[in-house]
Amino acid sequence: MLGERLVPETCVWCGTGCMFYLRVRDGRIVGVVPSESHPISRGRLCLKGWVGYRFVQHPARLKKPLIREGSGFREASWEEALDLVARRLGEFKPEQIAVFGSAKCTNEDNYALVRFARGCLGTDHVDHCARLCHAPTVAGLLRAFGSGAMTNSIEEIEHADLYLVTGSNTAEQHPVIASHIMRGLQKGAKLIVVDPRKTPLARLAHLYLAQRPGTDVAWINGFINVIVNEGLADIEFIERHTEGFEEMWAVAKEYTPERVERITGIPAKLLKQAAREYARAPKAMIFYAMGITQHVTGTRNVLAIANLAMVTGHVGKPSTGVNPLRGQNNVQGASDLAVVPGLLPGYQSPQDPEVRRKFAEVWGVEPPSWKGLASTEVPDAILKGEIRAVYVMGENPVLSHADASHARCAFEALDFLVVQDIFLSETAKLAHVVLPAAAWGEKDGTFTNTDRRVQRIYKAVEPVGEAMDDWRIIQEVARRMGCDFGWETAEDVFAEMAKLMPIYAGMSYERFEREGGLQWPCPTPDHPGTLYLHKDGQFRRGKGKFHPVEHADPPELPDEEYPLYLSTGRVTFHWHTGTMSRRVAELDREVPEPFVDVSPEDAEKLGIRSGWRVRVVSRRGAVEAVARVTDSVPPGLVFMTFHFAEAPANLLTINALDPLSKIPELKVAAVRLEPVK
Repeated sequence: MLGERLVPETCVWCGTGCMFYLRVRDGRIVGVVPSESHPISRGRLCLKGWVGYRFVQHPARLKKPLIREGSGFREASWEEALDLVARRLGEFKPEQIAVFGSAKCTNEDNYALVRFARGCLGTDHVDHCARLCHAPTVAGLLRAFGSGAMTNSIEEIEHADLYLVTGSNTAEQHPVIASHIMRGLQKGAKLIVVDPRKTPLARLAHLYLAQRPGTDVAWINGFINVIVNEGLADIEFIERHTEGFEEMWAVAKEYTPERVERITGIPAKLLKQAAREYARAPKAMIFYAMGITQHVTGTRNVLAIANLAMVTGHVGKPSTGVNPLRGQNNVQGASDLAVVPGLLPGYQSPQDPEVRRKFAEVWGVEPPSWKGLASTEVPDAILKGEIRAVYVMGENPVLSHADASHARCAFEALDFLVVQDIFLSETAKLAHVVLPAAAWGEKDGTFTNTDRRVQRIYKAVEPVGEAMDDWRIIQEVARRMGCDFGWETAEDVFAEMAKLMPIYAGMSYERFEREGGLQWPCPTPDHPGTLYLHKDGQFRRGKGKFHPVEHADPPELPDEEYPLYLSTGRVTFHWHTGTMSRRVAELDREVPEPFVDVSPEDAEKLGIRSGWRVRVVSRRGAVEAVARVTDSVPPGLVFMTFHFAEAPANLLTINALDPLSKIPELKVAAVRLEPVK
């Protein structure tokens, strides 16, 4: 339209990585135009893609730095706020400071935070929200394959012969990826869904297997049992490209279909049929999300899935593989940048002297060699007096952590809390200093999507008020603490990242402009990027490694006092703690209040009807929500979202941790329902 300009943009919502053009008029974003040529979105957008930009211009955006004064805040200048942050952080020892990065921020922002934490503050207590979603993916796939990422690409999906989807409500949470699956189904592919809930995709499945919550290791081992016993394993692949099969099989052979039926509730006959079809398909892709990872057995679940792919040879080939679907726009990138303890950017070990030397040459100081705490371990460390200061960029742990009241108590007890964000989140309300950050659409940078595709984002409008790019804010704090990063632009930050990260080494802003997104590993400037990993069985760790994994019950099961399973998740109209999505009128109008899904059988037993207010009670707390009676949940299971601060589902969840990845058990808790009189 006359007077408008179109600015190319990568979507800020889920990890799919769709692209479109922002329509900008008179310094404001007024709409979007889909990109027909983009290999992922192909002119398609979900509802968030169409209207989700509106949060950028919401009047509640933070516009000036805030400093706590009494029980409230006063506005401050940048000089005063940054000086205060630098001075206070300098009062603590490195091991007393924790830093939280963000999967919503750019790679450049997260790299700046990592350099600040490890190269300036000297702490390895560095983490981000992957700890609450895909930490088991990184831990499990690194052990099994040598690379903690989606093995294949979204472009390959429609060419597969079979899809095995488990623990992923793909149609609602990754709608554009679901559209690729739908195209494959139209071409004759088959779909198997394994999920306790009857999701929209499950209603389209060729086979739908409903397991009891928390029993994924059992049914996956059951698949392997059938496949090996019926001669459907790819023996040549196993012998040439893997190790550890015998140890894995010593466990899996005990998971007969009949035993699996007793553990999971999946009929043995149906399990056998699904296992056979997965094994016999020429090209089969596994997709999973937080229904697999958000368990105390999350890493074991991922290792079991890797076992299943390797035993059939469905990995290292086009349209196959193990494909975790990332929930946030840049959770893959934040993981790549080592916003996790015990690693350096590019999944490099700080124990390696050559790696340490390389980083020291650029940073001017060696990174710490000790391994810090996971974000889920930080609240306990605060309450013990071990962590005294926390710097949070773009996260809301007071709502997102399991047993959220425990997390709130910890953050309230801090000596010093800095929150850098675009809105005054529940966590920011507890801060001593709040720093206003530029939002997506207001800054340049890159995101890395779920299939390892690094793509540009572009500044379309000026930041609101005095808000600044996250990396600029961090650089200013670091400068006041004696650390000179020397960056002028986001491109400078990316160039430094790429110099230090072999998997990004061949990427540059110039290449993005010329070629579009590039998938890592991309080691040299003439490398085209990697469509799929582990080609021809050449795993990044050498050989793929099988791991024996046993089923274990969730830490809390229903009983007489709390007779129902609670599972949590998202709905298509909202996103995580609602900080952004609830500030988009079109999204909030569709789902304006918290709800709990209840089966018709349980509703009748409890005397509850759709639309009634109910209280959901666990051993840790209680929240109120509106009941929705639906056959999407089976008897004995209720489902809630975690988007609503007025009814935070994570007040109910249990803070039991996976011993390997430290993810909490967010998918199984015991609750009861009570009508609100």
